Amino acid sequence: MKRKGLLVALKTATVLVAFMFVCAASTNAQTHDPKKSDQKYAAALQVIRMAYVDTVNEEKLTEAAIVAMLKDLDPHSVYMSKKDIERANEPLIGNFDGIGVQFNLILDTIVVLTPTPDGPSEKVGIMAGDKIVKIDGLDAVGPKINTDFVVTHLRGPKGSSVKVSIYRKGKAGLLDYTIVRDKIPITSVDAAYMETDEIGYIKLNKFAQNTMEEFYDAIAKLKKAGMKSLILDLRDNSGGYLNTAIELADQFLPEGQMIVYTQGHSSPKQVSMATNKGTFEKGKLVVLINEGSASASEIVTGAVQDWDRALIIGRRSFGKGLVQRPFDLPDGSVIRLTTAHYYTPTGRCVQKPYDEGVDKYYKDITDRYKHGELVNPDSIKFPDSLKYYTPNKRVVYGGGGIMPDIFMPLDTTRISDYYSNLLRKNIINQFVLNYLDGKRENMKKQYPDANAFLKNYIIDDAFMSNFVDFAEKEGVKKDEKGYKSSEKYIRNFLKAWIARNLWDYDAYWRVSNEDDDVFQKAVQSIQSKDMFKTNKISY
Repeated sequence: MKRKGLLVALKTATVLVAFMFVCAASTNAQTHDPKKSDQKYAAALQVIRMAYVDTVNEEKLTEAAIVAMLKDLDPHSVYMSKKDIERANEPLIGNFDGIGVQFNLILDTIVVLTPTPDGPSEKVGIMAGDKIVKIDGLDAVGPKINTDFVVTHLRGPKGSSVKVSIYRKGKAGLLDYTIVRDKIPITSVDAAYMETDEIGYIKLNKFAQNTMEEFYDAIAKLKKAGMKSLILDLRDNSGGYLNTAIELADQFLPEGQMIVYTQGHSSPKQVSMATNKGTFEKGKLVVLINEGSASASEIVTGAVQDWDRALIIGRRSFGKGLVQRPFDLPDGSVIRLTTAHYYTPTGRCVQKPYDEGVDKYYKDITDRYKHGELVNPDSIKFPDSLKYYTPNKRVVYGGGGIMPDIFMPLDTTRISDYYSNLLRKNIINQFVLNYLDGKRENMKKQYPDANAFLKNYIIDDAFMSNFVDFAEKEGVKKDEKGYKSSEKYIRNFLKAWIARNLWDYDAYWRVSNEDDDVFQKAVQSIQSKDMFKTNKISY
């Protein structure tokens, strides 16, 4: 970095230290002279430059200083290099250039889980279960193969080509393909299907650039199928773009109702209101959340809860009520700085405390588990100062996430050491791929669609015995107590992964939700005559 650029970066970074935010937007005037901070920092760097025993990498030193300053502000203000920005933005921008396959690494081999529909790989004939053993003539098997290797060799600019050699069971020799890379979509909607004749289900994994386009397609499909009630699953959705969250909340609220407002020390209050463009303003709405639901998920959930529009089921959400804005630095890097808090329509700030440091902040979920909150809502204590009231006089709370209307405890029985070891070593996925090798065509003839599979396919005891034997050969010895504790979930996971490999994620979630207590509670609540009335939910 040139000296002039370095000094500009230093000045920019030091000025940004002044932004320190708390839930109640501060109106205090700045009490120090920013010029003195700039001069002090520049002087310190000059001393190091002139007197330090060795030469120093000033660019690296500057980055370390910026990172340290931001860490002292809040957990979500971060410095990002140009490379970091590209990686972080990719899931939110909604696409990347590549060959269009979902893959897994099994025994040092790249195994295709599924080609992207109508993507470059599907167009040339690559199928689920294929093993990629060569890429542009290079061996693609063995201990050197990891995710970085795959991404580096299979991704590339749109229009460029890559040659792959495929091993496919039942075929003599390797199959060679030349794949022309293209834009590959990163989807936000994991599933959208009808659970009953009138209840639709949409699972959303992020709030990205293309999310609303996908949502509109999903809601139109479900309405066409007869949907009158909707389950919106935001569990483990960590957020994304603020504008996307506002647009999604707008789908459920009538024109003129506030969705969210943001405010900070140097950011004037900005209010976002619902428009007349809602696609599901009438009908029963249930939103599912848990401790992994954060930021944009909490904006949507807070808005529909505050207006008594939806029944919220699950566990307390993460508690991120901070808004970040990017500030470009001269070398292409960026500071994503917290510039405001967001507030729900009742005035709630859901940001959990971060005054004890970043480590303590991110340890909060673990602490919730240790304190028993994930299994017992009585362990959660809210002071009266955090109590707010909705139009229907329901009590809602601020300060540390969104509390659901109906609490559903974490089912700890599934988390046996045996089950955890199966997941950690990817045994279930390996077994399913081996099981389907050579059976796909026959399976699809026997079960022509996901409905037939869901109703008629059974994971029997003989299947489970083969699975347990396979797991032992792969290093996961059967633990009888752990097996009995988690058996129901293992059977469900196996069936769900078979459905995923034969069809898509809709099929996966249809199977998975069969044994999901939170999802089943949502269905029961919608079908109940009194649940929405008891909770004063308007629909």
